[in-house]
Amino acid sequence: MHRYKFILYRPLQFLPVVFGVSLITFILVRLIPGDPARVLLGARSTPAAIANIRAQYGLDEPLWLQYFYFLKNLANGEMGKSILYKIDVLKLIATRIEPTITLILCSVVLSILIAIPLAAIAARNRGRIPDHAVRLISTMGIGFPPFWLALMLIILFSVKLGILPVSGYGENFGDKLAHLILPCLTIALSLSSVLTRSLRASMVIELQSDLATAARARGMPESIVFWQHVLPNSLVPAVNLLAVNIGWLIGGTVVVETVFAIPGMGQLLVRAIFSRDYMVVQGVAMVFACGTVLVNFVADILTVTIDPRVKL
Repeated sequence: MHRYKFILYRPLQFLPVVFGVSLITFILVRLIPGDPARVLLGARSTPAAIANIRAQYGLDEPLWLQYFYFLKNLANGEMGKSILYKIDVLKLIATRIEPTITLILCSVVLSILIAIPLAAIAARNRGRIPDHAVRLISTMGIGFPPFWLALMLIILFSVKLGILPVSGYGENFGDKLAHLILPCLTIALSLSSVLTRSLRASMVIELQSDLATAARARGMPESIVFWQHVLPNSLVPAVNLLAVNIGWLIGGTVVVETVFAIPGMGQLLVRAIFSRDYMVVQGVAMVFACGTVLVNFVADILTVTIDPRVKL
């Protein structure tokens, strides 16, 4: 159990990261041109009305004092009140977090289901046509922008074939599943390309390792060697790569949710930026940052569990 002692002190190391994200987000969001009060009230707003809104939300205070209040609210488990939606930011995020989490989890699972078979085919046929085909497909997948890929999938499956919905999230489980197919596929095709290349490289090394050679010498079938020795040892780099790419995955959900009109946190973030809703932007950014930190923490635990040789 001493291998897991990092669980006790690792959360303390994440505090500076969360603090840094809060500071950078606070500064950057206030560099966006435009006044939130003027955006909310419109072009015909009076100076008195603008001043009233700014005073109501503390926007007339010095920046250092606004940041102090923001940290104070965070310490109390609050994130302020949305200027646009007129409700607490946490309550607003709670209504949008389920579609985003579902989209991310389904995309990750689909990426793994795509990456492992392709990487196995490429590694076991190294230097031959299947290997070159998989490497070409994965390179193309990395090069396609998510928004372009989303539009191409919409044109093919929704416009041309008419078998999948274009946008929205649905009401019941079956409807939600149908609406998530294209968004999940958009993210998974890009993410699986990265995972496939990493898994292939690891599998090629493990197929030539002394452990695999010894297993073959004992008469163990090649399929057993692969599934019991090669694949488990190849997963460690892939798990860490997936954790590192969680920031890209979150950015991908922002784009995908906007394209497919999914009422998640990504779409909420985009609307908050355009409406200069500072509190919502800060709140969503903090949730994304905490989610990224949590995923990396879980990845560390999985790494130690999969490979006992690793010590953190």
